[in-house]
Amino acid sequence: MTSREHSWHGCVFIGVSLDGFIARSDGELTWLTELEPRGHSADAAGAHPALDWESFFPGIDTLVMGRTTYNTILDFDEWPFTGKRVVVLSTTLESGDDRVTVARSLDDAVRLLDAQGAERVYVDGGKTIQAFLGAGLIDEITVSIAPVLIGSGARLFGDLDADVLLRVRGTHVTPDDGLVRITYDVTPR
Repeated sequence: MTSREHSWHGCVFIGVSLDGFIARSDGELTWLTELEPRGHSADAAGAHPALDWESFFPGIDTLVMGRTTYNTILDFDEWPFTGKRVVVLSTTLESGDDRVTVARSLDDAVRLLDAQGAERVYVDGGKTIQAFLGAGLIDEITVSIAPVLIGSGARLFGDLDADVLLRVRGTHVTPDDGLVRITYDVTPR
């Protein structure tokens, strides 16, 4: 992993199945978005809780996502990122949505984030996370592990050139849905 200089803080906040998938092969997410209470037995928060959406998202000023994630978001009833700058990393997307700026490459995205004065950047989507992580552009990762094994689909992490060392900053379990949340700081090499 090579580490690139960047003035902003790159953050990941994502849900994953226990076996490491962020979506089924067809992109389906109900295994994560429609978790039913099953009488989970766990403390609601540890001494140092991980980030949850309510504590994570308000501190984000910019999002970077790939084309697949962008297409998924377009199916939502409402645009969830009002008031945030959104960059879509895509070599083929035609710019026609005033809510987003298209970056054609990782280098273009980094230049754009620097030019926009981004401070806390939420990086979303499996391939986009993998690219930013491989380039040393992720500083923090929060993973919410769902109590389910789905067997196949889109993996959160792909192959890496070198180990990525992490320091646990906080953990907790939410008893209603059984999500195990862990926030890590990425240790610079």
